[in-house]
Amino acid sequence: MTAEALDDHFLTATRALRTRAPDRRIHDALMLEVFDAQLQSRHLDFAAREMQRRGEGFYTIGSAGHESNAALGMLTRVTDPALLHYRSGGFYAARASLKDGTTPIRDVLAGCAASTLDPISAGRHKVFGNPALNILPQTSTIASHLPRSVGLALALARMQKLALDAPWPADSVVVCSFGDASANHSTATGAANAAAYCTYRGLPVPLLLVCEDNGLGISVRSPEGWLEQSLSRYPGIEYRAVDGADAVSTLVTTGELVEQVRATRSPAILHLKTVRFLGHAGSDVESAYRSRDEITADYARDPLLATAAELVARDLFTPIEIVERYESVRAEVAEVADALRYPPRLASAAQVMRPLHIHGRGHAVDDPHPRPREPLTLAQAVNRTLGHILEEFPQACVFGEDVGAKGGVYGVTRGIQEHFGAVRVFDTLLDEQTILGTALGFAVAGMLPIPEIQYLAYLHNAEDQLRGEAATLKFFSNSCFGNPMVVRIAGLPYQRGFGGHFHNDNSVAALRDIPGLVLAVPSDPATAGGLLRACISLARTEDRVCVFVEPIALYHQRDLYDEDDGLWQQFPDPAPIAPGTVRTYGEGGDVLVVTFGNGVRMSLRALRSASRVAATVLDLQWLAPLPLTALAEHAMRFPRVLVVDETRRSGSVAESVIAALVDANYPGRIARVTSRDSFVPLGPAAAHVLLSEDEIVDALLD
Repeated sequence: MTAEALDDHFLTATRALRTRAPDRRIHDALMLEVFDAQLQSRHLDFAAREMQRRGEGFYTIGSAGHESNAALGMLTRVTDPALLHYRSGGFYAARASLKDGTTPIRDVLAGCAASTLDPISAGRHKVFGNPALNILPQTSTIASHLPRSVGLALALARMQKLALDAPWPADSVVVCSFGDASANHSTATGAANAAAYCTYRGLPVPLLLVCEDNGLGISVRSPEGWLEQSLSRYPGIEYRAVDGADAVSTLVTTGELVEQVRATRSPAILHLKTVRFLGHAGSDVESAYRSRDEITADYARDPLLATAAELVARDLFTPIEIVERYESVRAEVAEVADALRYPPRLASAAQVMRPLHIHGRGHAVDDPHPRPREPLTLAQAVNRTLGHILEEFPQACVFGEDVGAKGGVYGVTRGIQEHFGAVRVFDTLLDEQTILGTALGFAVAGMLPIPEIQYLAYLHNAEDQLRGEAATLKFFSNSCFGNPMVVRIAGLPYQRGFGGHFHNDNSVAALRDIPGLVLAVPSDPATAGGLLRACISLARTEDRVCVFVEPIALYHQRDLYDEDDGLWQQFPDPAPIAPGTVRTYGEGGDVLVVTFGNGVRMSLRALRSASRVAATVLDLQWLAPLPLTALAEHAMRFPRVLVVDETRRSGSVAESVIAALVDANYPGRIARVTSRDSFVPLGPAAAHVLLSEDEIVDALLD
């Protein structure tokens, strides 16, 4: 189907409309407002394709056939936060009509043109988003925004309990739309399950999930009846279906469901049956997988035609007047498109990356809490710091699997729930996507979430919640929205073979290559609190997404060299340790040992065995971004650098450290020792693939 064929069919069918009995369940003014939003969306789709043809546009995933979602935009409030499907042009135009001063036509076309005039991404991506309309931008990652929507709905009630100021009214409804193919993604099913689970437990979840079902996932058909079966099965979630080709029923059903969610604070699913015109996107050749008869049969379900027919039936317009209104919107859109022929665009890498830059350097604080009388372990230092953070920031929450009454698998959160209560320190269901999605929702609502992922290996079940959702929000919203959060993860190896790979994951590569994400790894009790506080500071002041990987093997370590020497228990320094800051041990001048995490203690022990080597150990502390300036400055004072890296050789931290030294024209000798390119096996066999102290000794002597 071409834009021209769809255009011609609407005009021909409209001119042939005849008077019939109207459906008066919706008042005239609302019908007209919805129609105008639908017209804008349709002509914006046409214009986007024309802009691409002229080489002036770069995005053609359109909303044609989905314009029935304008009902949702019109019947929700501007103050209802919305996370939208990428075919939500009708919704966007409808909501914009409720807010004075908005320019939806220019907004959408500027996004298609990758122009800095785009009000949400400033030319970084074409997304439906606008802070003035409370529409959060969403990427094209399938269903990745659904867990955040659940977290956001949960946050609204929790902020009321905590008497915190929220960016939205207390009776707001969270709106989240997605496609029928996306409904099969584990992220979508997990989010719906989490909403049902929370409802079953009696928690308010004012969430309206909207499945826009056009029957196709690009070229793959959704089986007849499957969506009805799958979407209606969640306990505690009201399910309603409506055909978007029935203009009045769509408005009635949508309005009823919105108000039900608002009144009951319980979730609901609206199954909005739509049709897809113009293929998946501009490059999609729909005739390769659909017959001509099948494509043209969809014309009869055009939502614009359905709304036009109702307006004619009510004698509000003649068919000719409908055509005139249609053409006037075409002209309005064309005028804006012409004005965007030479739009301003991002002009440098610095401009593109501006939302990713980290500006904060932390700030010194006077810790009002008494210093510990006895030195602490790393686990105790983290526990104490979490308690101080919860005391200082009433919007802070700690949550994850087993963090409540149990106090975490390793006791790191022991006693915190008892002191601060289950509203601020709570257990979640066993689903990492939901844990991070809850954090994303809490964060955008104005809370300060500190979620825990129980083991580093478990993160990969939900990594896209960090990569596709958390880290991209500042980038694609030009810093209009952010995710102030600190994700705590127990990880790294050396647990004497216990638990195998899933409890000894020794790779952080998946975290280090996410733009804008901050990654810190403490190595000792003295600095753990300062690093965690710095992450909290970055989250609060810059809306940063921070990950704090805590070495499990060092949690309860008390000794450095000999049994009962107690040298790895220390007094924590509460002052934030700014990104870019390193810590050194020793004053030897022969070798600079660059390391982090478990490698710090291992290197200090190795140096005692290689006593004739005079070395200094440098703890990187920050793995993303790496402290490049401090690293180079320290390295230049030494003739040799040895990188001690407990992660796997391929994709290791050492690779980046060595590359940074080469870039800085370091003139000395560089070597590295790492773990093997292997998963960590169970039991004693772990020693065969993990970096050992003996290997560090050999490298130092060499």
